Amino acid sequence: MQALTGITLIDGIHNSPIQDAVIIIEDDTIHSCGSKNEINLTQDMKIIDYQGKTVLPGLIDAHTHICFEPAADPLNILTEETDAETAIKAARYSHQTLKAGFTTIRDVGGKNYIDFAVRDAIKADVIPGPRILASGKNITMTGGHGWPIAEEVDGTAEVRWGTRKQLKKGADLIKIMATGGVLTEGVEPGAPQLTLAEIKAAVEEANKAGCKTASHAQGTTGIKNAIRAGIDSIEHGVFLDEEAIEMMLENDVYLVPTLIAVKMIAEEGTESGIPEFAVRKGRAIISDHLRSFQAALDAGVKIAMGTDAGSPFNNHGQNGLELTLMVKHGMSEMEAIKSATSISAELLGLSAEIGSIQPGKKADLVILEENPLDNIENISAVSQVLQNGNPVF
Repeated sequence: MQALTGITLIDGIHNSPIQDAVIIIEDDTIHSCGSKNEINLTQDMKIIDYQGKTVLPGLIDAHTHICFEPAADPLNILTEETDAETAIKAARYSHQTLKAGFTTIRDVGGKNYIDFAVRDAIKADVIPGPRILASGKNITMTGGHGWPIAEEVDGTAEVRWGTRKQLKKGADLIKIMATGGVLTEGVEPGAPQLTLAEIKAAVEEANKAGCKTASHAQGTTGIKNAIRAGIDSIEHGVFLDEEAIEMMLENDVYLVPTLIAVKMIAEEGTESGIPEFAVRKGRAIISDHLRSFQAALDAGVKIAMGTDAGSPFNNHGQNGLELTLMVKHGMSEMEAIKSATSISAELLGLSAEIGSIQPGKKADLVILEENPLDNIENISAVSQVLQNGNPVF
């Protein structure tokens, strides 16, 4: 056993930290935790004094693209480079993500199932990286958002075939494109794409296999179609109206806002090499995106943290920047931390294993130099990361 002492403990569940706390780790699991007055230390324990550092549960990013190079035009790079080049980059990006304190990610769109190969290599301890839940190819209509790397389908029969194909390949979840988006030329973020019937067919097939579903959904009609179809999470949610928010509350649908993605596109602009069409769309939607996030937050929608890492200049390993934006636009520091821990774990269906520091959970921990409750930017001041009880660097 090892004992982490002298820490400020933020457990991902409660609203107040525990000062001068202790965490006991046995093998890969949290044995016990709490105030030093509640925990008995024994002579056979390896005691590590962290001298006032803050410890959080391993962070969770619920929306990444580990195969994407976060350059000006990631999709173009991805379609032109070889699969071997993509795989090498994805392995490096996975390590960068882990070192930033993100011990679990949900990857929602890769290339030729390279995301599955990286996931499996990490699980087999071949390469370092976070636990990955991967969706494989996104389900999109012909010419729909993300079509160059997606499964293009039309009609409910083809949607079922495309969804079943992802499940056969080993998908942990199914990602559905309900609307247009920013990074695909010729489609608009507000426009619906797959129909209600088509989305429902994908959700049915995923649910039969015990898999959750996520929907890229920016426009209002597409968001509502996805909710009516039984989706588990709305990704981006740019144009939420009152009815859409009420539907999310009634159906226990999570929002994964990815604020940093649109911000980087709008700020970097065409001067950085981002395609003009993407900059135009990004700048057109940014204020609506923030308004929708704030409205969902105020209404009590469950918000899971996601970055869209891999989109333009949205770097793997800088995932913590999303939390700073969530706080800037209305969340408390503790709400943001819970969004990236216990709430994201709920969305991923992994609450029994991760997302909080509690006895019986995996010993995935992030040790920070300073307390993020004092300044959320401290979330990026990582001193050490433990994965399954072992230091990763």
